[in-house]
Amino acid sequence: MGEKRGAPYASAAARATTGASRALSPARQRRLRRGPTVGAVVASGDTSMKTYAFEDFAVDQVREFGSRLVDRAEGLAFAAAYDPQPLHLDEEAANASVLGGLSISGWQTCALVMRMMCDAYLLDSTSQGSPGIDNLRWLKPVRPGDTLRVRMTVLETKASRSRPTIGLVRSAWAVFNQHDEQVMSMEGWGMFGRREAPPAD
Repeated sequence: MGEKRGAPYASAAARATTGASRALSPARQRRLRRGPTVGAVVASGDTSMKTYAFEDFAVDQVREFGSRLVDRAEGLAFAAAYDPQPLHLDEEAANASVLGGLSISGWQTCALVMRMMCDAYLLDSTSQGSPGIDNLRWLKPVRPGDTLRVRMTVLETKASRSRPTIGLVRSAWAVFNQHDEQVMSMEGWGMFGRREAPPAD
């Protein structure tokens, strides 16, 4: 039963990956197949292949991106595989819940936002990952058929003391639906390679 429930989500993920691959240039596809190259780029001091590095994030800078339709079948498949609460899977149970209707898992909302972040800037940056997310809040239910977008605000930037080739960026992300209602918020740090790392002592 578990394999059967997970299959639709796997198929949706495969279709999304195939579509994304078609949209990428052959050179970008080759780089993605080889895996991350950020460490090598930063180590050599050459960030010319990446549009965004640590220096491109300034405090109070705002970026808006994304327009992602929430697909009902994908939502049901994600919930069946990863968050099988009745309020995400069953119309009757969802209508009787405090959410007042079917909604996707909050963790799927996070995953959708992560994909929009990757498409908007992370895949074309010197990103070295993140130490974590703070203050995650699901403010309103996200329904099948909603369209999500993201507003990112840079809150703080600082150089890493222990790793001089890395800078830290703290950001806040606000997620909105098609009615301009905020449905999710979170804060967190990102680690990015620096274009102008100080010389080693």
